[in-house]
This record gives sequence, structure tokens and C-alpha cells, in this order.
Amino acid sequence: MSDISYKQIIVDGLWKNNAGLVQLLGLCPLLAVTNNAINGLGLGVATLITLVISNASVSACRHWIKREIRIPFYVMVIATNVTVVDLLMNAYLPDLHSVLGIFIPLIVTNCAIIARAEAFASKQPVLPSIVDGFMMGLGFLLLLVVLGGLREIVGSGTLFANASVMLGSWADQLSLQVFHQDYSGFLLAILPPGAFIFMGFILAAKNIIDGYLDKQKAAKLRAEKLAAEAKSQIIGGVSAIE
Repeated sequence: MSDISYKQIIVDGLWKNNAGLVQLLGLCPLLAVTNNAINGLGLGVATLITLVISNASVSACRHWIKREIRIPFYVMVIATNVTVVDLLMNAYLPDLHSVLGIFIPLIVTNCAIIARAEAFASKQPVLPSIVDGFMMGLGFLLLLVVLGGLREIVGSGTLFANASVMLGSWADQLSLQVFHQDYSGFLLAILPPGAFIFMGFILAAKNIIDGYLDKQKAAKLRAEKLAAEAKSQIIGGVSAIE
């Protein structure tokens, strides 16, 4: 890989170029299934696997695919991978599969996946493309879990409830009762409007953090510039004395 470092890939996938937070792609499943953390985790894992395999496949074939047919090729690869993931989830995680329903096949239409195939995997070797797919998928997965967790806590007073549908019966012990059992819940949080509201809060929090980091970086650059100017003046004064 010539001009992109693995560190940059990681930072882009998790924060600076996060598919959901920055590019605002894949919002349909993002907002639809995140009424609890486990649903978000399940769809996030399926999307991550699809991204990794699709990026690897596109990168491996990039020298043999004509530019005129690249988009249909990307769609075919992504659709094949999603079909495999869908069948595996139906076979081994039927309860989760029934909950996520149509949103698993709809991964095919997630613009984030085809965007990474076009913008990155079609131009880079296989290993960097796999890392890019993994980090982009992980960033999307974390956003799904955070959004789902927030909505679940406020809406139901629990966290990781029904984890057994994805992880097995042993995972029932992962369920946390955040609020008192008498908590009646806040229905709006787990309804579609709640998804938009909490997504807005998450976007606002990211903008605040980015603004703070930008100010810190600017202050550091100013300090370095002042230090360089002071050093230059000292050296000039010493030279004048000599």
C-alpha cells in the first residue's frame, strides 16, 4: 500500500470516516433495528463480515474487472456474500434471524459497502482492503450497539436483554437491569422517532469532541510555532553578540 497507512485506515473506519457517523450511510437498518443493543450487535456483525469478504473479493479481482462492468460486479459479490450470511444466520441463529428479518438481505443495498469497494478495495491490495473492511464494519457495528444500548436503557431500563437469541442460553446472565424493575420505560425511545432523536445526540457529541480536538491541535501548533520563533530569536541574538 503506497499512500495510506494502517493507522489511517483504523482512525477513518472508527471515527473520521465512520459510515454511520460521518458518511451517514446505511441509516435505514441503523435506525430500524436498534431498539436494543443485541439487535444492533447482530446486524453489525453481519455487516462487518460482508464488508470484509466483499473488500477482499473486489481487491483480489481488481486487475481483471473492466471499468464498464465494475458496479454490477460489486453488487453481485456483495449479494452473494449477504446471501451466505443470511443462510448461516437462519441456520445457526434462527431467533435473531427472525427478529432482524428483511434487514439482513437489505445489507446488499447498504451504500457503505459498495462505496468501500469502489473507493478503496478496487485500488488497493488484498490485505489493506481486508483491514479497511474490518475497521469500517467495526465502526458501523459500534455505532449500532451504542445507539441500540442507549435506546434500550431509556426505553426499557435494561441493557443486553435477550442476549440469548444471539449468544445462546448462557448469555441471559449478561442482561443488566439498569433502572429499578418498577421502571415503566419510555416508549418513545424504542419507537422510530426515538432512533432519530438519539442519533442526533450521538452526532452532536461527535461534533463537540471533534471541535475540542481541533482546538487542542491548533493550540499545539501555535505553541510549536512560538517556540520555533523564540529559538530563532535566541540563535540570532547569540550570533549578533559573537
